Amino acid sequence: MDLKKESTNIETASASDDKPNLKGDYKNVVLLSILYILQVKILWAPIVDCVYFKVIGRRKTWLLPTQTLIGFSMLFLAQKVDKWFGDESNQKPDIILITTVFFFLWILTATQDIAVDGWALTMLQRKNVGYAATINCVGQSFGVLLGFTGFLILESKDFCNAWIFSEPRNEGLVSFSQFLGFWGVSFLTTTFFIALFKRENSEAEEELNSHPDFGIKKAYPILWKIVNIKPILMLAAIFSTVDLCTTACDMITNLKLIDHGIPRDKIALFNIPSFIVQLTLPIMVSKYTAGRYPMNVYFKAFPFRLIMSVAIAGFVYATPSIVEGKLHDIPAYYYAGIMIIIFFYQIALRSMYTADMSFFAKVADPMVGGTYMTLMNISYIGGKFVKTFSIWFVDVITWRSCYFPENDINNISMTQLTNNSCENDFMKNECVNSGGICQIDIDGYYLEVAFNVLFGIFWFRWAKRIIGHLQELPITDWYVLSNQRISKDENEELKQLRP
Repeated sequence: MDLKKESTNIETASASDDKPNLKGDYKNVVLLSILYILQVKILWAPIVDCVYFKVIGRRKTWLLPTQTLIGFSMLFLAQKVDKWFGDESNQKPDIILITTVFFFLWILTATQDIAVDGWALTMLQRKNVGYAATINCVGQSFGVLLGFTGFLILESKDFCNAWIFSEPRNEGLVSFSQFLGFWGVSFLTTTFFIALFKRENSEAEEELNSHPDFGIKKAYPILWKIVNIKPILMLAAIFSTVDLCTTACDMITNLKLIDHGIPRDKIALFNIPSFIVQLTLPIMVSKYTAGRYPMNVYFKAFPFRLIMSVAIAGFVYATPSIVEGKLHDIPAYYYAGIMIIIFFYQIALRSMYTADMSFFAKVADPMVGGTYMTLMNISYIGGKFVKTFSIWFVDVITWRSCYFPENDINNISMTQLTNNSCENDFMKNECVNSGGICQIDIDGYYLEVAFNVLFGIFWFRWAKRIIGHLQELPITDWYVLSNQRISKDENEELKQLRP
């Protein structure tokens, strides 16, 4: 189960087949998104890098307790989550409590993530470190397949009644509480085997401990040095803004499909063909992303991703006319069409993701690898602000009005016709109670898509030039500690591995 970012799918399990689990408009999603924005990982990563018990191991010191707590937390959530999400038709979910609990769980997974990222840089030979991105991408994709798409399908009573159950039932094969319980046990079991059978490779601990700039007292000075490296700042500027090129497509598309009446289990099925790409493409492009210039793949894929985002928006626009009056018998060509578009979008997206992760791994200083990988995943920080803002802003720029059927127009005052913009629950209720219908006059989703594309064209020309320069830098220009211990032979090897 992948609890990390994955910005590639719209993480919205907020609607069921019959009624929404999370009532409200897009703004309600923002509060849950905030827990991802609070990227305190960068302040925590230096501590994870510098504090450890020798007898346990530098990375296992953090990995074992965090995974144990994650496992027990999931078992606890399995007992409470149905009530918190609102198991009655008239009961609203406790958003504040849900956010608080999952924020705690996120802190644990963030710590685990830092330890694993740092461990990967020393577990692999230096010449193979670029393949860490391939491992990361395939693992995350498999996690999303199990934890998102797989769960939504097995939780859907309609899907299970159609394909699994011999007799109709009122619920799916798996509930959310059962799902959490299973993965809680899985976390605990995995942690047990790691503790017993996996040993850390030697990292020249004596040299590490004797380094003048390494230790708990130097943790944040090290972070400050990293932040002030000019290539890091340039890279941060690029990856903080890239998501603004396709954010409406990434974050709002599934919400629009739900608005148009497409069941969420059907939306989950849209992503199944793309998982073929997500599981195989990182391996197929690893020859290029693990080479000297991994970001060349990134900028070859970007224009294609931008074009496909427009195609997806066009398909969303056509959805109402295709499915009108056919929600229980949606044409097969509709599903086939959107699956094909998502398939090609994922080719571009996963190529970019594998390339930037490979570049991160190549330029990270292995002595403080957890901090580097956390900091250079800056797209998870800036990108989350952009995505959260886009969810909120789409409501702001959407223009609505209260529409009254012509046969009732004489019974409605002109004030009601002109002043009701259906912008909040009160106005929506007033419109409906007066016999009207809230309709969208200008959809903010399409305005955002248009802005994203225009921004993406200018962003591409600007970022490509900077990345070209960064790829030509020697790898030692990115280091803060390892420069002081690189031997002549190691330096020759690093020149060959220059990104």
